[in-house]
Formats: sequence, C-alpha cells, structure tokens
Amino acid sequence: MSKKGRILVAMSGGVDSSVAAVMLHEQGYEVIGLTMKTWDYASAGGSSKETGCCSLDSINDARALSVGYGFPHYILDIRDEFGDFVIDNFVDEYLAGRTPNPCVLCNTHIKWEALLKRANKLDCEFIATGHYANIRLQDTGRYVISKGKDEHKDQSYVLWGVSQENLSRTQFPLGSFAKSEIRQMAKDMGQFDLANKSESYEICFVPDNDYRAFLRNKVEDLDERIGPGNFMLNNGTVVGKHKGYPYYTIGQRKGLGVAFGHPMYVTRILPESNTVMLGTENELERTDAIVRNINLLKYENINEPLEAITKIRYKDAGAMSTLIQEGDRMKVNFHHAVSGIAPGQSAVFYEGNDLLGGGFLV
Repeated sequence: MSKKGRILVAMSGGVDSSVAAVMLHEQGYEVIGLTMKTWDYASAGGSSKETGCCSLDSINDARALSVGYGFPHYILDIRDEFGDFVIDNFVDEYLAGRTPNPCVLCNTHIKWEALLKRANKLDCEFIATGHYANIRLQDTGRYVISKGKDEHKDQSYVLWGVSQENLSRTQFPLGSFAKSEIRQMAKDMGQFDLANKSESYEICFVPDNDYRAFLRNKVEDLDERIGPGNFMLNNGTVVGKHKGYPYYTIGQRKGLGVAFGHPMYVTRILPESNTVMLGTENELERTDAIVRNINLLKYENINEPLEAITKIRYKDAGAMSTLIQEGDRMKVNFHHAVSGIAPGQSAVFYEGNDLLGGGFLV
C-alpha cells in the first residue's frame, strides 16, 4: 500500500470523476475506481440515446481510463437499492403533492453508503468523488463542507445530507479548481474526448427529462386513479381544469393550458382535493419556511437564532435569513420575500462559504 493510503474513487465516466481519480493517483494514493450502476435506462422507455452515469459507454470510459493508468476498476450494481429508495420516494413525493430532490437522497442514502461498504471490503481508508466542494476538519472535531472554487459548478447544495461519519472518510479533489481547469487537465492527459464530454443536468432515471411520462410508467392507471381536477384562485374561483395534481410543481408557469392575459403560476398543490392553486408572481412570495429532517454539519445544534444564507433550489443565489432550530426542524425567517418555495425540495443553509446544513421544505 502507498504511503498516502488506499482510496476508492467513484467514477461515473465523466471528466470530473476521471480527473479526480488520476489526480489522486499522481499524488501517490493507491487508487481503486468504482462505477455504480444505479439505473437501467433502457427499461424506462426513453426514446433518446442512453447518456449519463449509468450508460454502458460511461462505464466503459471509466474502465478504460483505470486500465490506462494501471489501477483497478470495479462495477457495483446498486439498481435494487437505488430503485427501492430513490425512485419509490420520487414517485411517492409527487403523489403527495411535493417536488422531490432525488440527487440529495441518492448521495445521502445510496452512493455514500455503497461506496463505504465497498471501501471497507477493499481496505480503503478513504473514498473520493468528483464533486465541486471542499471539506475540512474543524477544531471542534466536526467536519464541514464549504463551497467549491467554481461558483458556477459548486455542488455543496446536494451534499447537505452526508453524515459526519461519512465525511470523515471523504475527499473532494476538485474543490479548489474551476471546471475550465479540470477540462484542461483532461486535455493535458491526452483525454481530448473526455475533456469535451458534454454534461447532463437531467435526473438520471427519468427518460428524456419527462417526469410526467415516468410517473405514468411507474404508477399503474395513474390518470384513471387521479384524473382531472380544478385550477383554483386563492379566492376560491375555479378557472379551469388540470390533468391531475402530480403533473404540476410550485412556480410552474408554462403548460397550464389556461389563458389569463398575464402570467399565472402554480402557488399551491392540494392533493386531498386534487386542486392546483394558481396566482400571480406576487402570490408565490413568502417570508418564512419550515424545513424538516435537518442535518447539521458545521455545528451540532443551533441553540440561538442565527443569520445565514438560505438556498431553496440548486441554482438559487440564496437569501439572507434567520434560522431558529426546533428539534429536527428549522424555522427560516427570510429578511426579504422569496419566490417559489416548493415542499419536498431542499433548503440549504450557509454561513459565508461554509455549509451549515439543510433539510426538506415542508
């Protein structure tokens, strides 16, 4: 074993995880590559070419790179665990009138656990991923994640659920680099196809990024079971018919099939009555939120009201807020109204660049 130790690297076949693996290899770690098969795209009925981390091409790319640099590579089939937890939750959340956050669940409950189980079997002290984020150990003994150098690629938002135990064995080699630097590294390695590989921002198990078709495929007789319902204004006026509440999300403006002469948005979803509430952009705004199932990173608890930046979606710039912890929930009081708080999505808290923690919006 090398002086730096043995490290298991999650390799999706993309440029980020590939460069991360080579970087650690060149730093003197004994690298073992692992590609996780989470989803069988072909079984979902997608019409376009299979892409992303679960495709055969991506698996072959990861294996070829590992062989080329002389370190082992394994494929781990976790489709059963992934489907039972992530996909079932995805469907259940839409049927409950919420908007799910599958990438957070996958990171927290599937990928990290699967990586560490295999790391233990292979006597690996550490695991590593290609996320754009940083991690450090504080004097308090707690591990904290902070934003990556590249603000456009920072992925700390999807990592709020990782436990302290798992963070203690995790490395993020790309946290101090910009995406452009990583692509250049791939070119310098002679991996020009890899350097120019496009990125997918779609949910990996939703064919053609059409979650409505996915729900119909997964839930037998969905349209018959739920059926059309009412579009309603906040004053109780019915203004049209919708196709069924699971097909709508908070903040949605397009595809409503109802004309008003001015923009209208989905403001609330009421599954018990199959009602979708519509309103103006102003009616989307709120000044507070409740966040459940919180996981705190920087501090064990927040015992007094704390000012922090709260992000309510991945590409959200964040808003100044005051956090008040109430057990395993967090009350968030925004200093200015924010728009489009969607139950089921993640709310993530920051103190400067440090990730305080996060949870799911109620």
